[in-house]
Amino acid sequence: MGSSAVEISWPSSSIDSFEPSFVIQIEGGNSSDNLDFLESARPSPRPRLDIPKPPPLPRRRSNRGLAASCFVPKETKDIWEKLFSEGYGADVHILTDYESIIAAHQSILSIASPVLRNLLQQSKIKNHVRTIRIPGVPCDAVRAFIRFLYSSCYGEEVMQKFVLHLLVLSHSYVVPSLKRVCEQTLERGWLTKENVIDVLQLARGCDAPRLAFVCLRMIVRDFKSISTTEAWKVMRHADPTLEQELVESVVEEDSRRQERSKKVEEKKVYVQLYEAMEALLHICKDGCRTIGPRDKALKGSQVACGFPACKGLEALIRHFSGCRTKVPGGCVHCKRMWQLLELHSRMCNDPDFCKVPLCRHFKVKMMQQSKKEEVKWKMLVRKVTAAKNAQKLLSFRRF
Repeated sequence: MGSSAVEISWPSSSIDSFEPSFVIQIEGGNSSDNLDFLESARPSPRPRLDIPKPPPLPRRRSNRGLAASCFVPKETKDIWEKLFSEGYGADVHILTDYESIIAAHQSILSIASPVLRNLLQQSKIKNHVRTIRIPGVPCDAVRAFIRFLYSSCYGEEVMQKFVLHLLVLSHSYVVPSLKRVCEQTLERGWLTKENVIDVLQLARGCDAPRLAFVCLRMIVRDFKSISTTEAWKVMRHADPTLEQELVESVVEEDSRRQERSKKVEEKKVYVQLYEAMEALLHICKDGCRTIGPRDKALKGSQVACGFPACKGLEALIRHFSGCRTKVPGGCVHCKRMWQLLELHSRMCNDPDFCKVPLCRHFKVKMMQQSKKEEVKWKMLVRKVTAAKNAQKLLSFRRF
């Protein structure tokens, strides 16, 4: 027997409101003394400073934590279970397939399900017993359903075996607590590629949007294997509209995945450009002394350079300084170097004192470019700056 959530609604008793009235009678003594006493009891017109302040008024008690603090002891659950299993004082007979009869109580069924309440009100009474029928479901599933209405308890084996039937019953007879249990059971490892199509159709018919979303996500993730199952073939002939919807969902998810991967690659490029700008300033301002030629190893006291792009950028600078076709468009490596220098110039705020070559030259060249080229460079600078800020924020969080 597995445990389950139990919902209890305590009956509210009607309490008559009253107003207490106090009558004070003073026996004996003179009436003038009584008047003096009443006169002295009247408040003086001037407030006395030595009188302490009254305590604050009591706050209204909130019942928000009442449901969380309530619990049902095991003995009470056992009584509910015994009431269902023995059927003591039962006044309802539930007929299932193969003419099986389950004894129950009208009061409990009416409180637990509004649909059962209407069925019981419309049913006929014979020998002080009402009879209703729940067809199309195995008798054990109906018994597990009625048992849940009594004690909110269920067996794990029965739930695993009849979870789909219980989901239909909970939806048909409006039992939200059982419906949540069925949805959680299906979501926690019960779904397979063979039954996910059937569960998706059932979830849509039973108004279980979360369960339908879980099924749809599973179908999109493993579409190739699920589309070859027998359930998919049956669904394709019975409901071609659903098949088209699922295929469109797979195509849309694939497009989103490609778009996300494209954005990730673009972000990597902008981060590399930001690292190249940092390494360029490092080389031209400080001068990197720990890289050296490729065929020369570092000395024992030297530490590798902390700029990731420094080594590749220094090799590009050396090629740029010795290349004979360094004009833009003549050499691929030189063209890349020209672009890096122009990008630095657009991001530099102090060109008069900047030590990066051609910084002021590109500042002047900006005035002669077309608006289309200017828009492209501004967008590139904006994205590199965003990557720079994101990189700094990430480093700060790690620190």
